[in-house]
Formats: sequence, structure tokens, C-alpha cells
Amino acid sequence: MKGRVALVTGGGRGIGREAALLLSAAGAHVMVVSRTATELAAVGLEYVVGDLGTPEGCALAITETERRLGPIDVLVVNHGIGSAHERLIWEQDPAVWRETMRINLDGPFELARLAVGGMCRRGFGRVVFTSSTAGEKAERSGSAYTASKHGLIGLARAIAQDAGPFGVTSNAVLPGWVRTEMAERSAKTEAERRSITVEQVWRERAATYPQNRVLEPIEIAQVIAFLCSDAAGGVNGEAITVALGGMW
Repeated sequence: MKGRVALVTGGGRGIGREAALLLSAAGAHVMVVSRTATELAAVGLEYVVGDLGTPEGCALAITETERRLGPIDVLVVNHGIGSAHERLIWEQDPAVWRETMRINLDGPFELARLAVGGMCRRGFGRVVFTSSTAGEKAERSGSAYTASKHGLIGLARAIAQDAGPFGVTSNAVLPGWVRTEMAERSAKTEAERRSITVEQVWRERAATYPQNRVLEPIEIAQVIAFLCSDAAGGVNGEAITVALGGMW
């Protein structure tokens, strides 16, 4: 990774932050992007603040990275919106669907559209999308999130076909339950709905895994960092589940 230029979205906290720090430790020049300046500043890397659910925000992230660090070799698309505010399909607000797609699928498409062509011209590139186990299995009251995460896997595989002949790989990582801020919001919503504690929700989530625990952000980040490395050149178009052997 030494000397590579990496753009990591959703890089201010959780999985994105850990991935950015791992890539930096491996020698990459890393730009982190999100909507929260205070979180980004605390990471200690180059950063740009932007709304990655808009074409303008995606373009800003790409152009600022290239202006400050150079051509992008590695694109880690980790930002996203969760499903805590969703409802059963017949109760779902169409605005929730559109907002989820805007952030979880349209933004990743824009980032890839702007970055992958240059990778192909230079003969090297790594693209990694953070999907979810919901990218292959549906959750209740989560039509928008589930559909967007399924779509993200399809996008990764389509890019793998387009860019693979030029030395560029594209893969998706599918985390199970990770105790991130997004997952905490869903736990709180579930706890309120069922009149139980948030900790009880997390105990139940942990119990679905053979190790009786949920994942740490660093465990997902380590897989992302591997997929960004030279050693992962033979891995392309894959959806890699990181879920402790659990079904969800």
C-alpha cells in the first residue's frame, strides 16, 4: 500500500475510521470523507466534508482527494444510512426509500463512476463497498435498506466485470452486527418497540453468533484493508460475509 492514494467514505467513525487508519499505517495516503467535520478532524488524516448522497458531494470528494493527494488508487465506499426509521412495506414512507437509495446506492455509483476510469487507465485499482448481511438476506421493516444493500453487491460485481481487464478489483464486504452508532440507533428503536433495554437487544444479537458476541469495527476494517492490498489481486466480484459464522 506504500504510496497508494486511498479515499475512504464514512471515515469519521466506526468501520470507516478503522479502515482508514489501517490503510494509513500500511503506507497509503488517505482522505476520509463524511458530513461531520469534528469526527473527521479527530481521525488525524486528510479529510473533506461533504454529502455523499449528492453528485456534487461525490465530485467534491474525488476532486479534493486528487488535488491534495494525487490520483486515486483505492476507493473504500463505507458511508450509509441504516434502517432504524423504516416501517413495514405498506407503511413505508416513499421519502425514506428515496433518501436511502440516494445515500446507499446513488452515491456509491457516482463515486465509482468518477474514480474507476482513472484506475483503469493507470492499470491498478481497488474498490471495496461496505454492504451488509442484509445484502443477501432480507430484514423485516427494512425494504429500503435491504434493497440498497442488495444493489450495492450488484454494483460491486458489475464494476468487477467492467474494470477487471484493466487490473482493477471490486468487491463487497458484508458485516453482521457491529456495535457502531448506526447499529445503536436500530437497537434503541427495537428496544423501545419491545419495551426492553438496549443491552438486552445486544445480548440477543450476540446470541445469534457461535461466539456469542457481536463484531468490532476493526474486524471488518481488517478485511477491507486486505481487499485493498496487492495481495488481494485475485479476489474480484466477491461478496465476503464477516459475521462470525452466523446466519445474519
